Amino acid sequence: MQTVTIVLYGATGYTGRLVADELARRGLDHVLSGRDPDKLARLGGAPTRAASLDDHQALRELLEGASAVINCAGPFTLAGDALVRAAIATRTHYVDSTGEQGFIKMVFDRHGRTAERAGVALLPALGFDYAPGDCIARLTAAAIEPLDELVLAYAVEGFGMTRGTLKSALEGMKGSEVVYEDESWRPAPGGISKASFDFPEPIGRQAMSRFPSGEVITVPHHTRTRKVTSLLTTRTAAPFAAAAPLLPYTVPALGLALRTPVRALLRRAIGLLPEGPKEEARRAAEFTIVAVARGREGKERRGLVRGSDVYGSTAVSLTHTAELLSAPGFDRAGALSAAAAFDPAAFLNHLGVAWQLD
Repeated sequence: MQTVTIVLYGATGYTGRLVADELARRGLDHVLSGRDPDKLARLGGAPTRAASLDDHQALRELLEGASAVINCAGPFTLAGDALVRAAIATRTHYVDSTGEQGFIKMVFDRHGRTAERAGVALLPALGFDYAPGDCIARLTAAAIEPLDELVLAYAVEGFGMTRGTLKSALEGMKGSEVVYEDESWRPAPGGISKASFDFPEPIGRQAMSRFPSGEVITVPHHTRTRKVTSLLTTRTAAPFAAAAPLLPYTVPALGLALRTPVRALLRRAIGLLPEGPKEEARRAAEFTIVAVARGREGKERRGLVRGSDVYGSTAVSLTHTAELLSAPGFDRAGALSAAAAFDPAAFLNHLGVAWQLD
């Protein structure tokens, strides 16, 4: 694959630095960008160029002539729209690391058709969440669709969230969550969300909560299903193990609190935390994603993905996506997910995760 010019926006953040290392490892021509010129100057290793997200002309000049842009600057609900618009205006393919369901839906709803007319591919949420889940969902459903339901269940061990992930999580809890039922998106019901799910051993049966994942938005765009259900183990999201049983009861109250000045206080408190996990802890984190496809004729099929190093996997996924988007002959456009833009089996194989279909 030939050398390409890729812009990395948000290069000074925790995930951004991992992506910068992966771009350099692959020998891809790239430019490091972000909002703070002083922080960019300390990175080294590649050309840098600062551009503010409220300066539309600077963003267009930044992307002019680039084949793709990787956006790692969040929270995306607050900061991502400007870069998406600049990408469409300059006909630059776009990929980001968002985990915010509301932003993913906005990209599809607000920018999908415009990007398609411009010949630009927009791929939000190509990190460990939710590219592997989107791919295994497609592979699991393929043989038995149309479906009554597609279930995605996540279990993550040792997930030390970065400050950026925590800030994005706060944005996602403000009440913009949607569910996909009866072949349409609708606001998620309020109240307590409790469920259980049987993972393969050694994880076993786990208490679960409804999860506002990206696949709730992306899967219906490529798979015929009446419903998409996304679940996360309560212990994954709990700050410590003893709090896990209380999480389904506290999340609704926290969502209401985030519409008050409490939100600003929490954001400031997050700013005092370490930027992210140390390398050893980061590499030790493990994730398991199970997809369950339930066909309308009673058939059921399961798919499984297992991997490690959540943020390292995200860096590989984003860099590989930008490389594929920049390759000669790539001709898909519009708002897309990993499974819609690429061959899902080949994509999973490149990530180095273990996956299987039952």
